[in-house]
Amino acid sequence: MLLALLCLGALGALGGCGGAAESAQPERSAAAKAPEGDKKHQLEAAKADCMKSKGFKYVAYVPPEKQKSDEEIKRASGDYQAMRKYREKFGFGVFAEFVYPKEMGRGGEPEANPNMEIQSKLSGAQSASYRKASDACMIVAAKRVLGKDLKPGDDFYAQMNRASERAMAAVDSDPGLIELAATMAGCLKEKGYPVGKTTPGAMSQRGLFAFLDLSDRLGRKQQGLSEVAPPVKDGQLKMTYRPDLSAAEAKPYLDREIKAALDDLECGKDFYAVISPKEEAINRQIFDEFGM
Repeated sequence: MLLALLCLGALGALGGCGGAAESAQPERSAAAKAPEGDKKHQLEAAKADCMKSKGFKYVAYVPPEKQKSDEEIKRASGDYQAMRKYREKFGFGVFAEFVYPKEMGRGGEPEANPNMEIQSKLSGAQSASYRKASDACMIVAAKRVLGKDLKPGDDFYAQMNRASERAMAAVDSDPGLIELAATMAGCLKEKGYPVGKTTPGAMSQRGLFAFLDLSDRLGRKQQGLSEVAPPVKDGQLKMTYRPDLSAAEAKPYLDREIKAALDDLECGKDFYAVISPKEEAINRQIFDEFGM
């Protein structure tokens, strides 16, 4: 299911404040150029027009959409062999990013977002002004394009996760999936794994969240913080800390994660075949609703 760690990508990308109004030379607005029916481009275009009206330089930018490989499509459908092949090397995909950074999408060339370069040239005062304008313009763009009322801050993410949870409610009430989830939970308990909630949604993410929490605890410890995260207030997102680990330091954690991921798959083989396609459909629905 959708995670609170999801990034806004182009929507939340840093734009820029040049400190002066844009050229007065007439030109079509970014919104007028955005493809009809394409919420991603429309949202960026609306934000760009808003930023321009406030005297800030901002490029409506949507990164090229990454096409899923055949293996990724199979995994998303709950295909056992495809899921096993991935988990044998990457586990749940948490500590693998330290051992295989390029394969996990880290360590390569960053996306050529023009707004990042613009933002990097700002002074401290300009950056503060930019952030305030960017936040306000995201609220304007979300209302205009998506019909959503946002509060300042991370409300876009929070609303997206709440929408995901609402959509998942129907899956969690599916009698067949409830039975499959209970069977999976019993199998994992027999193998010695702690199991909390046994709803289908919780069981689908149980292993991933367990290692995300472990990663967060390591990150907190490195920062000199309490390893136990403080309670999250309603409407806020959990602040997580990524540890700084070398490949050698991360390898024992990845080995442990791989074993847990394979046990999780063996116990949930029938479960994933049913829930994965449903979750994939929900993800597509939410991404479309929020212009992601």
